[in-house]
Amino acid sequence: MVLIGENINIMNKQVKESIQKRRKETIQKIAIESERNGSDYLDLNIGPARKEGPSLMEWIIETVREVSHLPLCLDTTNIEALKVGLEMEGETAIINSIQAVEERMEQMLPLVKKYNCKFIALLLGKEGMPRDENERGAIAANFLAKIEEYEIPPSSAFFDPIVLPVRFQQEQVVATLEFMKMFRELFPDCNSTCGLSNVSNGALNSLRGLINRTYLVMLWKYGMTSAIIDAQDMELISIIRGERENIKDLIWKAMEEEVDLSGLSEEERNYVKTVYILQGKSIYSDSYLKL
Repeated sequence: MVLIGENINIMNKQVKESIQKRRKETIQKIAIESERNGSDYLDLNIGPARKEGPSLMEWIIETVREVSHLPLCLDTTNIEALKVGLEMEGETAIINSIQAVEERMEQMLPLVKKYNCKFIALLLGKEGMPRDENERGAIAANFLAKIEEYEIPPSSAFFDPIVLPVRFQQEQVVATLEFMKMFRELFPDCNSTCGLSNVSNGALNSLRGLINRTYLVMLWKYGMTSAIIDAQDMELISIIRGERENIKDLIWKAMEEEVDLSGLSEEERNYVKTVYILQGKSIYSDSYLKL
């Protein structure tokens, strides 16, 4: 699985301040740690970047390039800034992201074609958030047809079914799993990804890592090929890199059958209980591990 480190993000207070004051140290520290921890890509989220977007994109890429050679995921809604990033990074880059609306696709897909880069295809259509797995499938099929119009290889697309917080929209968390169940059959030549940390937004800090890790392993079972992750979560990375096969196997087993909790360690019980929450078999509450 391709892991995209999310930590260079303007929503982070320290990163935002570093960007505003053009201070390199914080950003470079995150880049170095993300690479050392096992990220395959670095996501550079500069937000809308309405002021000085192109120069900001140039600065942040140059800042990262002083310390890391990892390929970059360019995360901004400013098209002019994005063009600068694509000129600098070319076909190694991923565009994060292109929404499944006509105007946005017509603006962005020519850039994908020109630079021969990859992109995240966000399954957010003109009517907003898809309600279930079937709407996700329909949006993805329309998006794929548009990709083919531009003669872009399907493998360039990373479909993002949109992960929402289990604390607030548990049914949507289940819908994303259901979509991934049918993804490989419907779109065998395409890749998939997600903004993983969204699933635990609003949950207690003590639960966030557990929820994120469990959900990614569940999506992995259904063939998800990449994810945008917290590159500081070494436990998550170790599981994905095959260093905790017992946890992966337990999660996959719990997805298919009831697991006897009595013989498990506390850590193992917590993973199983989290599977049931993410499958919608149990109702989410902040105290679900105690039940």
